[in-house]
Amino acid sequence: MSKGRCVTRISVLAWFVVGVLWAVPEAGLAQVLSVDERLERLEQKTLSQSPGAEQESGNMVFFRGGWAGLVNDRSNEVETDVFGLSGVNDNNTGYYIGAGLDLVLTKNLWGMMSNTWALGEIGVEFKRFDSEKVTQAVPSTCSLAGVPTCTVETQKKVQITMLTVNVAPKIMFMEGSRFRPWIIPVGLDFHVISPPSNDTTVLDIGVQFAVGAQYRIWKAIHLGVDGRFHLATGQTDTTNNFGTAGAYLGIAF
Repeated sequence: MSKGRCVTRISVLAWFVVGVLWAVPEAGLAQVLSVDERLERLEQKTLSQSPGAEQESGNMVFFRGGWAGLVNDRSNEVETDVFGLSGVNDNNTGYYIGAGLDLVLTKNLWGMMSNTWALGEIGVEFKRFDSEKVTQAVPSTCSLAGVPTCTVETQKKVQITMLTVNVAPKIMFMEGSRFRPWIIPVGLDFHVISPPSNDTTVLDIGVQFAVGAQYRIWKAIHLGVDGRFHLATGQTDTTNNFGTAGAYLGIAF
């Protein structure tokens, strides 16, 4: 073989090797980019098909209402019915209305659980447990004390009510779904009772436990149900424990 032909073949072989070495990384890079693109498209498709993804903003204002029941009624107290002088306020079930805010704290429970949110709930709730025509405490005791301008009122309506303000952590499950159950493991309550107790006090504190679920019906509109039990400390020298069960309308923002 001549020297010129040998050089030519070596040159062709060298160019072939260079071409192969250049093409392999390029092909690998193109393959990697193709995989990444496919993963990105798949992720976008999954999010777009998720029924709850459009409105998963988390924050919400809600309006609640339903049944409420005291563990013990407040009959035979001075302010509620003057110890049953002409009837008793002995009913312990009624209704509640309320409203509140859910504010998102984390969407993965601080890295401990995926698709699980922690929210902070701030709520206010009014309850009426009873309303009977009984002896009214203030004018009647005033009359018995001899004040000439006071009269005994034996058929006046006296309502048993309570106002509660609460701050509680709420754990919400199933991110991305229209249906989302949740729990409140324990929350803090501040209560105001009316009428005042026999100790002439109205303020109490306690804790609450709750379970519920909500369903996104359209855009930012949610409907939900919940059940709660409130355990009070009895600062008023009355038993202020109660439970509620009802529904709520939520608007995400």
